[in-house]
Amino acid sequence: MNATTKTPSAGNALYGGVTNRRVTIRDLALAKQRGERWPMLTAYDALTSRIFDEAGIPVLLVGDSAANVVYGYDSTVPVTMDELVPLTAAVSRSTRRALVVADLPFGSYQGSPQQALEAASRFMKEGNAQAVKLEGGHTVAPQVEMLVSAGIPVMGHVGLTPQSVNTLGGYRVQGRGEAAAGLLKDAKELERAGAFSVVLEAVPADLAAEVTEQLSVPTIGIGAGPSTDAQVLVWQDMAGLSPRVAKFVKTYADLAGTLRDAAADYADEVVRGSFPTEEHTYSS
Repeated sequence: MNATTKTPSAGNALYGGVTNRRVTIRDLALAKQRGERWPMLTAYDALTSRIFDEAGIPVLLVGDSAANVVYGYDSTVPVTMDELVPLTAAVSRSTRRALVVADLPFGSYQGSPQQALEAASRFMKEGNAQAVKLEGGHTVAPQVEMLVSAGIPVMGHVGLTPQSVNTLGGYRVQGRGEAAAGLLKDAKELERAGAFSVVLEAVPADLAAEVTEQLSVPTIGIGAGPSTDAQVLVWQDMAGLSPRVAKFVKTYADLAGTLRDAAADYADEVVRGSFPTEEHTYSS
C-alpha cells in the first residue's frame, strides 16, 4: 500500500470483514480504491471450500486446474463443462461468504460470444457460480461484452494462459521485451469490455505493477510479483500436496506428508490388529 492508503476497517475488509453475505464484485472494486490487497484460492470440493470460506478467503476460483489436480490430466485442455459444473455446484453449496468464480474450459467460449453465453449460463444456473473466468485478451473482448451485457460478471486472464499452452510453446513467462505493450493493451481491452478483474499469470513483476497502476479494476497475480491487487494460488500447491510446483509458489504446509503419515499409521494399526478398538466398536 502507498503512503496515502488507509487500512480498511474490520467491517468492510475483504479478508476478515463482514461475514453475513457473499462478497460481490462491487466489494472487490471498493477494495481496489482502498488499496487493500486480498487473497484468492482455487477450490473444487465441499470440504476444503468450506474451510477456506471459514478462513475468510473472499474469492474462490473453481479453476480448470481441476484438470490436473482432480482429474489427473496433463494439462487443462481436456477438462469439460460436464466435469467442472458439478465441482462448481459443490463449492457454491458449501460456502456462505466467498465469491465463487467458475473457469470456462477450453473450447467452451472461443468460438463465438453466443457460445460463451451458453457455457457461462450453465455455470451460473447449474453451478450457482457468481462469476466466470475466461482466458485471452482482445480476441475474447466480444465474449466479455456479451456476458456482461447478459448480467454475468467476468474475470479476465492474460499472460500465461494455460489453455493456449500449445501455441505459447510451453509454460513460459509472458510479456517480456516488446511483448509487454501487447499484454498491457490486452488487459486494458478486457477492462473496456467490462471485466471486473484481470488475472496476470507468469509476467514480469514490473509489467504487472504497470498494468495494476493503469487499470481501474483489480489485478490478480499468480507469478506476477507483489504489486498486484490480489494473489491467487492453486490450493494443493499452496498446501504442499502437489509433487511439483512452479517457482512462484510458496508452500504453507506439508499436507502430503501429513496424509502419508496418517495413511501409514492407519495401515499399521489394521495390520497389527490394534484398530478398531472397543472405543470404535458398536455393542449389541
